[in-house]
Amino acid sequence: MGAHALDRDLAELAASARAALVREIDASGAWAADPAWREAFEAVPRHLFVPYYYVGVMGGYERRWGESPDPRTRETWVRGAYADAPLATRLRDGELVSSSSQPSLMAMMLAELRVRDGDRVLEIGAGTGYNAALLAHRLGDDSVTTVDLEPEITEAARRHLAAAGYHPVVVTGDGARGVPERAPFDRIIATCALASVPTAWPAQCRPGARILSPLATGLIVLTVRDAGHAEGRFLHTPAYFVPLRGADRRDREPMDPSGLPRRARENDLFRFLLALSGDSLEPREAYALWEREGRPGRERYGVTVSGDREWAWLDDPEGPCAWPLR
Repeated sequence: MGAHALDRDLAELAASARAALVREIDASGAWAADPAWREAFEAVPRHLFVPYYYVGVMGGYERRWGESPDPRTRETWVRGAYADAPLATRLRDGELVSSSSQPSLMAMMLAELRVRDGDRVLEIGAGTGYNAALLAHRLGDDSVTTVDLEPEITEAARRHLAAAGYHPVVVTGDGARGVPERAPFDRIIATCALASVPTAWPAQCRPGARILSPLATGLIVLTVRDAGHAEGRFLHTPAYFVPLRGADRRDREPMDPSGLPRRARENDLFRFLLALSGDSLEPREAYALWEREGRPGRERYGVTVSGDREWAWLDDPEGPCAWPLR
């Protein structure tokens, strides 16, 4: 922690809360694709990575921190650190710029990464360092690189990692450009939302590598064929992350669906289509396609990267339903 260590009662509470979180994630089936991640979540103390965080209250945010002189506030902080919920960890002018993701979503993403012993992993978006610690626990410090644009974020991540006993490589830089000096990678995982997959990522991967990234409001999993080609489908789950910051950031704002039936305007899967297609489809065109195709789930969509081209598609990379991402 910071100036003082957890007292014994609070340390016992943290251990108990961590065990309860692991049971909750286990029951959710989040790591069903790779149950070996359970050990990492059992071992890595999340509270060390969130010495303070913010919760929404009427009119703004309330700060909870582990250095509070009030024992009840410290207890609330510990319990919140092990809730299966995202935690706002850094605000700027009232805007969220960094967070610790929901643990069960992190578990699912890590399981879908399908790591193997000896894999080298690049994480885009260091955040608190918690995800990098989970990766380092599984694969070893030398196999993990995490990058973030903000020096204050990477400095804090290093401190948190060291406090928990982990020392992966933490780089301050533009994640969209990868970390070429640490390449090649077998896996890339992003913890920030993108509008397209940066060309640098496949180029820094070995053939057969796996890239998992938030895109639109979903999670795309790409298999890398070579430096210029990657392709894959979305997972079924929704995902909402803080956007990527950096030189290659491209925002794709979905058009306003007002005027469409309420069942479309409020449907998460329709709004995913709007976000994915950007300005390629007018809302009424998107609605007609969505209804015609049976209101498709995220897993029917995919992305292809081929040289300088990148496009999203429904069902078939070469089919009629496709939209350029860059």
